[in-house]
Amino acid sequence: MINQANFLKWIYLFLALLGGALPTLANVEFVQNYGPSFDIQLFIELANNNPASKSLSRDLFIGSTAVFVWIFSESRRLEMKNLWIVILTTFTIAFAFSAPLFLYLRELRIEEMNRNK
Repeated sequence: MINQANFLKWIYLFLALLGGALPTLANVEFVQNYGPSFDIQLFIELANNNPASKSLSRDLFIGSTAVFVWIFSESRRLEMKNLWIVILTTFTIAFAFSAPLFLYLRELRIEEMNRNK
């Protein structure tokens, strides 16, 4: 039988891969539709140009802010190293990648701590 922590670890890694691929595909589509330079001002404008997109943008902003507060707190509590990777990938890939990546790294750290007991 697969242990639950091991299963979670692989689910988190799978979600990180999806969270990297799907937003990247959307960003490629944005560049194809609006020109070769990634116009961040236009991107933000389009992300807020109707009530549905405003709702999703605001939801992501508030939710990701709360998760980031927890990520910093949890990484200190578990004495995790290389948190900079999570922060960097949030801004270079997507929050949908970095949040599950953090959860995957957290599971690895918990495994390491349990082995060292």
